[in-house]
Amino acid sequence: MLVKIYPENPNPKEIQRIVEVLRNGGVIIYPTDTIYGVGCDITNARAVEKVARIRGIQLQKSNFSFICYDLSHISDYSKPIPNSIFKLMKKNLPGPFTFILEANNNVPKIFKHKKKTVGIRVPDNNIIRDLVKELGNPIMSTSVHDEDEIMEYSTDPELISEKYENTVDAVIDGGYGELIPSTIVDCSAGDVEIIREGKGELIY
Repeated sequence: MLVKIYPENPNPKEIQRIVEVLRNGGVIIYPTDTIYGVGCDITNARAVEKVARIRGIQLQKSNFSFICYDLSHISDYSKPIPNSIFKLMKKNLPGPFTFILEANNNVPKIFKHKKKTVGIRVPDNNIIRDLVKELGNPIMSTSVHDEDEIMEYSTDPELISEKYENTVDAVIDGGYGELIPSTIVDCSAGDVEIIREGKGELIY
């Protein structure tokens, strides 16, 4: 189903409708402040596996990130971070950044692999943040990636819905998406390393 939600003032009824889909183990496509994302409730292993199948990637080898409502979720999933890193995140989030941190034991086992890290995203987008807040858990995130040369398939929610209508449980139309991904900032070793330049310029 395609659900229209306005990012300026998301309709609580529509947010609740999508949250019910997530609670029932559904997979959704949703807007962020960069590329549209595919995701589910991180605590639902079957849904996580379905996302991996949709994207054609192996869970053990993939670096999925968690979309959080705000920075209060950080300590739930990462080991204690230096004050300087926390300040850096606070300055730049919500925003188009993925921060890689050292994972703790609360990260669901299905995400665990040789790399003991977790990616944290707090997008500057009211729709996905309201969904996370209402759900009560982070939402797993991976980009809608398209090999087609017609880039509208990755940015136009109606075209995304046409392509994935038999694959996912809901597509949120939150307006046109972007083609530039988030900037990935690796802080897992205690220092700061930009490992992918994307949208946004880090404010130190």
